[in-house]
Amino acid sequence: MPSPFPGMDPYLESDDWTSFHTHLATEIARQLTPRLRPKYVAMPEKRFDVVDEGGIAIESLYPDIGVAGVKPPAPEAIGQAVARAPYVLQTVMETRAPHAWVEIRDAAGRRLVTTIEILSPWNKRGPGRQEYLDKRRSLLRSSSHLVEIDLLRRGRRLPMKDSLPPGSYYVFVSRAEQRPMVQVWPIALDHPLPTFPVPLLPGDADVLLDLQSSFQNVYDLGGFDLVLDYSKAPSVPLQEDQAAWATERVRATRK
Repeated sequence: MPSPFPGMDPYLESDDWTSFHTHLATEIARQLTPRLRPKYVAMPEKRFDVVDEGGIAIESLYPDIGVAGVKPPAPEAIGQAVARAPYVLQTVMETRAPHAWVEIRDAAGRRLVTTIEILSPWNKRGPGRQEYLDKRRSLLRSSSHLVEIDLLRRGRRLPMKDSLPPGSYYVFVSRAEQRPMVQVWPIALDHPLPTFPVPLLPGDADVLLDLQSSFQNVYDLGGFDLVLDYSKAPSVPLQEDQAAWATERVRATRK
């Protein structure tokens, strides 16, 4: 069953984002590869960030302290010598969260031509944001192009000198020869995801990326209609008018 929403599904802005994000990078590479042959290859790449339970990248593997769900003391003892622990507390556990992106390289020399970044919670907040901005700064200083896809409402937007137009989600295309100017596609919650041009080497025409098609393929093949709980509000709250619209979309398509 397809997503009840015409574009990005706000219910994916949750713990299920990690899985969706990884699949989306692979699907984008799969979609682009036939259009890039034989001169270019699209290669999905992945690294793991250590993140806390809030999805924020952290530097320390061993936080000092974390307390949640305190249970009251149990006064009774077990037998004569072994007493029950007076408290049972939940510690902080770090997880390895994948961050995936796509690199377009020329097939002959493997020169990096274009990087397609899919922003994640851990590079929009906390120390992970600074790490991503450092990588972004390096790419912007290079001769390669940069495409950034932001399908998350929570967290800080990319730094821009000019104010961003209104939108729930964004696509940014930074062409090496046009910097510091950046092409921006703002995406409303009730609109399909755009088809936009991905730049290549000088003299070669852009290749088009149908982001909505990529999204829908991942949603369908990943069985996200079975995973997402549409009986509750999205994890990241919507504005009042958006929430009413989303409720009606779910009701109309999930009868």
